[in-house]
Amino acid sequence: MKIKEGFIIRKVAGKYVVVATGQASREFHGMVKLNETGKIIWEGLACGRTTEEIVDELAEKSGARTAEDRAVILNDVQAMIQEMADNGFLTE
Repeated sequence: MKIKEGFIIRKVAGKYVVVATGQASREFHGMVKLNETGKIIWEGLACGRTTEEIVDELAEKSGARTAEDRAVILNDVQAMIQEMADNGFLTE
């Protein structure tokens, strides 16, 4: 899955936000606030990275050492991806 065309991420006043541009702005009129983890997930999908690659990056950044730690990260990544899909931000 990838981010649909027309959504961009920006840092505004120290916070990450996603806004719609072009055609996407006709359908989406708000903005999405992201924390650092959300930013990594968003940018990973925008670059075409797999869920596993995103989980690897987050595990490395967080110092996850155990399979349980990694499972928590995977669950969180999958939940965010599902929420993004449910809200129309993703395409195949």
